[in-house]
Amino acid sequence: MGEKTMWGIHAGSGGEADNLFIKNKVIAIGWEHIGDLSRFKSRDEYKSKLEQYKDLSVGAQRNIAGIFYRFVYEMQIGDLVVYPSKRNKRVCIGEVKSGYKYRPDVDSEFPNQRDVAWNADFPRTRFSQQALYEIGSALSLFQVRNYADEFLAALEGTPGSEEPATGEETVEVASITEDMESQTQDFVLKQLHRHYQGEALEELIVHLLEKMGYHARQTMRNAPSVDIIAHRDEFGFEPPLIRCQVKSSDETVNLEPVEKLYSRVNQNEYGLFITLSGYNSRVTAFAEAKHNLRLIDGYELVDIILEHYDELDTKYKNTIPLNKVFLPSVAG
Repeated sequence: MGEKTMWGIHAGSGGEADNLFIKNKVIAIGWEHIGDLSRFKSRDEYKSKLEQYKDLSVGAQRNIAGIFYRFVYEMQIGDLVVYPSKRNKRVCIGEVKSGYKYRPDVDSEFPNQRDVAWNADFPRTRFSQQALYEIGSALSLFQVRNYADEFLAALEGTPGSEEPATGEETVEVASITEDMESQTQDFVLKQLHRHYQGEALEELIVHLLEKMGYHARQTMRNAPSVDIIAHRDEFGFEPPLIRCQVKSSDETVNLEPVEKLYSRVNQNEYGLFITLSGYNSRVTAFAEAKHNLRLIDGYELVDIILEHYDELDTKYKNTIPLNKVFLPSVAG
């Protein structure tokens, strides 16, 4: 990695600044009530300012002061930055292009900014689960240390290290800081990429549709653009009929295969396109204009699998092993 430091950053707890990050090509942190962070010259000065917020513990004040100091003074032009987007579920990697700038006129909630050039973005499945844990830090800004080489390898186009199969992993994760739901989604999607390619994924989708109350079957191998036929009644005489295409690649789906599927869909039928990756903007615009076309990306497919997980056959549960976890009720 040479002398370059690699930073991880989040766009707010719910990804609120995602559009700012991507469209404006910046990284940013909030705390707009503090004002221009360059007015303060040390961690202690930041901490003294934060003492007015009585709801913050001493530890929280110290952590936030450290974030301010790192963002203003420790981060350098040329450093690399890793941003895991909660909006599109991809990992963006870029290079810091400016020093600290206070820009409340650009974004009043995230006025503390630095310019960045986004060099590439990758599906989360490109990285090991341990690397995803690291960039899922509870802090909004942090240094990526343990798995920096893995992100750098992705940026340089070199093969990453293969993650060991489930049951063979020996790495003990001491602290899981990322949201549990996101961790589960990442794990399931990685298992789908690992175990369900091509016809195997089609078979899983048929099984899933059956658990959702449909009669479904795979088409003949030479049937163009349609992989699965599904319908509510046993013989397929009653509408609606669903024509489905399935893609297991991790490449973003472009418009051509979606148009081909839709060309096979009659007026009283429905088209369903399922991919383990995502769709480009032309595809989503095309689908929004069609009342009988539905797109499902990798993470939405994962949500459907989780919803029907208890009903799945054992052979599918064996390749997507999950344990039920009980958490305290927030209503308690």
